[in-house]
Amino acid sequence: MKLAEALQERADLNRKVQQLRSRLTDNALVQEGEKPAEDPAELLKDYDDAMDALETITAKINLANCRTVVKGRTLTEHIAKRDMLTQKTAAYRDLARAGSALTRRATRGEIKILSAVNVKELQKRADELARDLRLLDNLIQQTNWTVEL
Repeated sequence: MKLAEALQERADLNRKVQQLRSRLTDNALVQEGEKPAEDPAELLKDYDDAMDALETITAKINLANCRTVVKGRTLTEHIAKRDMLTQKTAAYRDLARAGSALTRRATRGEIKILSAVNVKELQKRADELARDLRLLDNLIQQTNWTVEL
């Protein structure tokens, strides 16, 4: 199984776990004399089985990420870098957006609000970060489809 397939399976298992949790909650109480729509004991067994499968696939994914080296760094390190670039790109874009907000003055006597940041430079840096993020994400995705679990 390729790493990308395992990631898809993990996503499916996460969805299944969330659905089972919801179904368990929905069937936890019932009016006296009635039966729940689904047997909570069966749902709980399905939930435990799904959680065991999720634990197993997650461990395999993490091990594969740690042992796979691409361009001198492990996949785990590339993923950490991608997460950092995602946050950094958003922060630069948010700051550029905040710095470029226009304020209206009704009269000359009102306080004038000026940007404290260089919006053009921030936007340029945000674009560079976004490019780096895109290239790194492409590398990670490409690797995911070539690495065996």
